[in-house]
Amino acid sequence: MPISSDLTNPRNFITKISRYEKVVNIPNSMTILDELLPISVEMAKRNLTGIFNFTNPGCVSHNEVLELYREYIDPSYTWKNFNLEEQAKVIIAPRSNNELDTTKLKTEFPELLSIKESLVKYVFEPNRKTPVAA
Repeated sequence: MPISSDLTNPRNFITKISRYEKVVNIPNSMTILDELLPISVEMAKRNLTGIFNFTNPGCVSHNEVLELYREYIDPSYTWKNFNLEEQAKVIIAPRSNNELDTTKLKTEFPELLSIKESLVKYVFEPNRKTPVAA
C-alpha cells in the first residue's frame, strides 16, 4: 500500500483509514513514497533491472498506523476494529494481506528504513500537530 506524507490527499492510505468507522487490524507491507521514489531514480541511474518488491522492510498493521496518527496528529482520535469476515460484508473487492521480501532492495539500499521508522520520519514527524514530549 503506498503512503505519502500528504495527509490532506483523500487518496492517501492514512487519510482513508482515519476516516473509516472500522478497520481490520492486519499487518501488511507498505511503501512510503517520500523515501522510495528517490530510490527509484537511483535504481534507474544504476541500471538496476529485475523484480524488486518495492516496499519498506517489515510490515505494519492498521492499528499501528492509527496509533501513530493519534500520537502525532490527533490525540482524541479513536477507531474500532472488525474482523475479516465483517470486513468482507462491506467491501466490494477482496483484499490481500501480506509481507513482501525486501532482501534484494535492502541489499542495494542498506539505508532503507523499516516501515515503522519510515512512517515516523517521512509522514508523521513532518505533519506533527501534537507537542513534543519533554
